[in-house]
Amino acid sequence: MKWSFPIGRIAGSELRIHLTFFLLLLWIGIAAYQSGGSAAAVDGIAFIVAVFACVVLHEFGHALAARRYGIRTPRITLLPIGGVAELERMPEKPSEEIIVALAGPAVNVVIAAILILILGAQVSGDTLAAMENPSAGFMARLASVNVVLVLFNLIPAFPMDGGRVLRALLATRYTRVRATEIAGGVGQVAAFVFGFVGLVGGNPLLIFVAIFVYLAATAETQAIGLQDAARSVTIREAMITSFETLGPDATLQDAGDALLRTTQHEFPVIDGTGRLRGVLTRSALVQGLASGGPGTPVLDIMAHEIPTLREGGSLTEALEALHTNRPPAVAIVDAEQRLIGYVTFENISELMMLRAAAVR
Repeated sequence: MKWSFPIGRIAGSELRIHLTFFLLLLWIGIAAYQSGGSAAAVDGIAFIVAVFACVVLHEFGHALAARRYGIRTPRITLLPIGGVAELERMPEKPSEEIIVALAGPAVNVVIAAILILILGAQVSGDTLAAMENPSAGFMARLASVNVVLVLFNLIPAFPMDGGRVLRALLATRYTRVRATEIAGGVGQVAAFVFGFVGLVGGNPLLIFVAIFVYLAATAETQAIGLQDAARSVTIREAMITSFETLGPDATLQDAGDALLRTTQHEFPVIDGTGRLRGVLTRSALVQGLASGGPGTPVLDIMAHEIPTLREGGSLTEALEALHTNRPPAVAIVDAEQRLIGYVTFENISELMMLRAAAVR
């Protein structure tokens, strides 16, 4: 995710934080300072940090439940509107998806129970209505936030946890693609409702939530459709086979010349035996020219960790490899590990677009 950076790794997942999260902290701090001075500002920032610690635990609930089914979670990203656990994939069995979806809210239930039953936090309707008021008590407000997180996430609107439960239940009667379309449609309707309430009530955060829910519901629906279509396509059908390569001694000047005379956005770098050393992307080329100049070796700029597959496999394998660590491409190699082609998100999307148009 752009504009995010790693702050650590926990249980095999990279924890990232989006730069806009600090804007939220700044906004909360300034607003609290203006209303109650430095003490209020410190309390406000500490409360937001505590809330997002609960959000992180919520996302790790999903991650640990997914690990039970052999699914890794490479990244968890904190945003001003919450957290996103980027699972390699969601379980396709409805019962497993329900468990993974409910694991996050279950963590918030446990946190709220600890705060209320053990630490004595008092949660009432007044506390829920005034969570931004420091006089309500830090623990009481934090318990209230966790109650709200449970209720909000269980709204049956995709891609929230309740929407994933809805998708899983629908998948017991419909195909996974159709279940996702229905749950995604519910999510888009919910997004319009959130946006309308945010506009009428003057709540900009709710408007951002509405935008995120709408875009996420749309993206998930498209992704599931792509995954389903990819099952019937081989890598051989999708891979790019006509391309220019760069040698290990090439410079960014050589890469720039190749960029101008071709339509490629990425250039495989291969050695004398035809084996892949890495991939130089157009964006890396531009950044490298700006920082190091045209004489910079491509070996210093290219992406090194490029997954490789054999051409006889399913395109689903390539999609999973592209999604896991977000490489610029997946290399397709022969029995001697020589490069014979590669696939990218872009050319897979183009293939699926053409196949969809052909069946109409």
